[in-house]
Amino acid sequence: MEKRCIHLAVILLLLQQIKTTFSMVNITTDQTALLALQSQISLYDPHNVLGRNWSTSTPVCSWIGVTCGPRHGRVTALNLSSMNLKGMVPTQLGNLSFLISLDIRNNNFHGSLPEELARLRRMKRINAMNNNFTCTIPSFFGMLPNLQSLYLSFNQLSGNIPPSLFNITKLKDLRLRGNILGGKIPQEISSLCCLNFIELQDNKLTGAIPPTMFNQSSLKQIGLTNNILYGKLPGNICDNLPNLEALALSKNQFDGLIPPNLQNCSKLEILSLSENDFTGTIPAEIGNLTMLTVLQLGPTYLKGEIPRELGYLQRLQIFGLYQNRLSGSIPASLFNISTLQILTIVDCQLTGSLPSNIGQGTPHLKEIYLGINNLSGVFPESISNASRLTVLDLSYNKFSGSEAQSKGPDKQ
Repeated sequence: MEKRCIHLAVILLLLQQIKTTFSMVNITTDQTALLALQSQISLYDPHNVLGRNWSTSTPVCSWIGVTCGPRHGRVTALNLSSMNLKGMVPTQLGNLSFLISLDIRNNNFHGSLPEELARLRRMKRINAMNNNFTCTIPSFFGMLPNLQSLYLSFNQLSGNIPPSLFNITKLKDLRLRGNILGGKIPQEISSLCCLNFIELQDNKLTGAIPPTMFNQSSLKQIGLTNNILYGKLPGNICDNLPNLEALALSKNQFDGLIPPNLQNCSKLEILSLSENDFTGTIPAEIGNLTMLTVLQLGPTYLKGEIPRELGYLQRLQIFGLYQNRLSGSIPASLFNISTLQILTIVDCQLTGSLPSNIGQGTPHLKEIYLGINNLSGVFPESISNASRLTVLDLSYNKFSGSEAQSKGPDKQ
């Protein structure tokens, strides 16, 4: 029995030695990969951050920006954000097989991300925003089954959005804003069952929005501003978007009516439809979006009156309505939104006078732009109650009286 115990102890000791040796070999692999990265950027590290810190005389897990796992001692996260680094990402980075998070945002990396990163099967987060990466979006991202967040905004990526991106069934956050991407939004987007945020603003995307995008109940934010998208918004746009908080479609070529169905996106906080070709009237149903803080509706080709129901938006902070073909007066209900900070109703062909209590119900109002309309009457003295007002533009209207004459752009 005693000999058996001795044999067991020897076996356990050998296993521990093998494990230690194996771990040392693996951390050496991680060290080699990181040193390869250091060699790519050593000439462009203005403060020599990595040169002073990444040294073979100190453990890898103590290096700046490096995090290791407590169990296996392997590199699990690399954070080199905002270090003003310049260079290329080496192929050896694909050897960091335990890497979960890669954050190199706010630097000057260029070239392309190497295909060897496809070996990082544990990867959950990649943030390469605000660099100078060029070429196309690598299709190998679709081979990372655990990827949840992919940030590639503000680079110089071109070409189409690869459909393979939408093979990543766990993807929750996709941000591609501020590139040179073209082509259509892939229909395959419908396969992303867990997508919360999609940012495609400031690209050159064309075509219509895939109707399947509006069937993803997990979506919280849709950003499509400043592209070349066109077509009509579906009448049932909000039937399957119960969690949507922001819908930004400005600076495109959408036409047709603004769907009254938007009221079903009851959690909507930001609605921006400016600089499109919408026609018809402003749906009164928008007044049911009581969580709205930002509402932008111009310029478009809208007509009719401003619905008084917009006064129900008691959390609204910014209201923008300009260069439309509206009629009637400004509803008094807008001046009872106590949270309102910026009110812009410019070049909309509105008539009538302003309510006598203007300023009393808007204590947080900072800027008012009402120029290029046909508003008339005496400008109310109650505006003096808006103590935070810094900009008041009433130009090109028909106001009368000394109070109106003393008001102008950038004057209180």
